[in-house]
Amino acid sequence: VALLRATARSTWCLAFCQKGQLLLIFGAYSMDVITATSFGVNIDSLNNPQDPFVEKVKKLLKFDFFVPLLLSIIIFPFLTPIYEAMNISMFPKDVTNFLKKAINRMKESCLQEKQQHRVDFLQLMINSQNSKDVESHKALTDLELVAQSIIFIFAGYETTSSALSFILYELATHPDAQTKLQQEIDAALPNKAPATYDTMLQMEYLDMVVNETLRLYPIAGRLERVCKKDVEINGVPIRKGTVVMMPSYVIHRDPQYWPEPEEFHPERFSKKNKDSIDPYIYMPFGNGPRNCIGMRFTLMNMKVALVKVMQNFSFQTCKETQIPPKLRDLGLLQPEKSIILKAVCRDGTISGA
Repeated sequence: VALLRATARSTWCLAFCQKGQLLLIFGAYSMDVITATSFGVNIDSLNNPQDPFVEKVKKLLKFDFFVPLLLSIIIFPFLTPIYEAMNISMFPKDVTNFLKKAINRMKESCLQEKQQHRVDFLQLMINSQNSKDVESHKALTDLELVAQSIIFIFAGYETTSSALSFILYELATHPDAQTKLQQEIDAALPNKAPATYDTMLQMEYLDMVVNETLRLYPIAGRLERVCKKDVEINGVPIRKGTVVMMPSYVIHRDPQYWPEPEEFHPERFSKKNKDSIDPYIYMPFGNGPRNCIGMRFTLMNMKVALVKVMQNFSFQTCKETQIPPKLRDLGLLQPEKSIILKAVCRDGTISGA
């Protein structure tokens, strides 16, 4: 929490007032969190967009999930070793080479200096390679180490920035909910006190706002699972091995399960109502043993950022705000254009209730 809190620093004030584009600002925050937690690298990407690490990661993130090469591997997985033998990669070579060299340098530094106090993602993977408790065939190879780092970047960047943008959009268009959230934050953290893990867990309305936004805008608009046995549902036979797609975006807005499904009502997720929600009609992170492994980290990441922002700003719609925001679904749910809001600084000392 301390690392996330430090990343959500005061330079946001100038950024919100000057730029106003949420994806740009929260994208920088997500970038800094990823580089710090994954690689132990502290980068102020909002103010240092020309940093080589920032440039390479941004280039990596421009990857098109519908590129013919990837589709061919999905449809014909037996082509993978052929592409590998031909040295064909889905990602830009300069980016993967840069990450390989950077990770190898960090690995050598960790081993030489024995920085066991580090707790970033890279250090944990290096520890798994050198652990005496892990059988050799289960340890990560250097190539897998790079691959896992790339996955971590993809999983944590646009997902967090998009979700935070949607949350502020909903708060800006529902000022009563925004005021209620700010009152809860001010009471729990008087005088803009830093957020702690314990106080974050006590903020019920904050949790309600995040959950309701993820209902309206699930990070993954659809989920896929492999059927483990032959079944028949409503007369439709589904054979073992069939890939079944579950449209979480559609389920989350189905009037059969959600009254006024298009409306933003955080109270759906109050302690009183939350236990009555079927876990298989609310799946922003999937469900079961294959749910998102980074769910808790992502939620804490978003909440820390949201608390910091709400302590310092109120948000309003402006003429550039697209209402409702148009969405694009290219693997992950995102606004078609960056959401633009008017940020108003909250002046004066905030007192607890």
